[in-house]
Amino acid sequence: MMHLLTSPEAWAALLTLTALEIVLGIDNVIFLSVIVSRIPQQQADRARKIGLALALVFRIMLLSVLVWLIGLTAPVFSFKGSDFSWRDLILIGGGLFLIAKATHEIHAELEADDGEGDQKPGGSAFFWVIIQIIVIDIVFSLDSIITAIGMAQDVEIMIAAVVIACLIMYISSGPVSRFVAEHPTTKMLALAFLVLIGVALVADGFQFHIPRGYIYFAIAFSAAVEFFNVLAKRNRRKTSTPSV
Repeated sequence: MMHLLTSPEAWAALLTLTALEIVLGIDNVIFLSVIVSRIPQQQADRARKIGLALALVFRIMLLSVLVWLIGLTAPVFSFKGSDFSWRDLILIGGGLFLIAKATHEIHAELEADDGEGDQKPGGSAFFWVIIQIIVIDIVFSLDSIITAIGMAQDVEIMIAAVVIACLIMYISSGPVSRFVAEHPTTKMLALAFLVLIGVALVADGFQFHIPRGYIYFAIAFSAAVEFFNVLAKRNRRKTSTPSV
């Protein structure tokens, strides 16, 4: 353990892997921001904290069973000349879940539905949100940790990178969730991101890898445009308000 603290290679691996885990965690933060916006604010904050805690727990649990996790990449069956592993099936299922969930939410937004029709009030709605968070946490954790295994050799470095990334996700998720709740147009943009991420996960499951750089650039560019739209709208509101 001590030799890792004095090794430049270990520090470089930690910084690189932490940055990667933060980028991969963007998907999780977007999903959390959208899914908790359907329940009351007090429950939303609680669900968000539980979701991020579960994300950290799942990642560390998966790191502790590396041999089993690597086994998930072994083919379990073939279809029309293509091999599929358990990882592929989980990514396909998770991607389809994201696409279905985002499409349902977009439909609810277009129909001006506040969510009463698809969720029961009180504890049932909170429980349903937690179930959805657990499902998507498993998918994102699996994808994130398999990527980490390919980049670092020491479990200590992987765990440290995951913990740091989850702390940063925890700090940033609150402002992101509030921003999405306060600006309805950003919620529609976030839902579009989830469809895009879902398609990428399904494609990965079918061994058709879409470079993540393209996806994250599209997300960053769209988010920047929406940010300037929000600023412009706020400035127009200020100038149209008559001074007393």
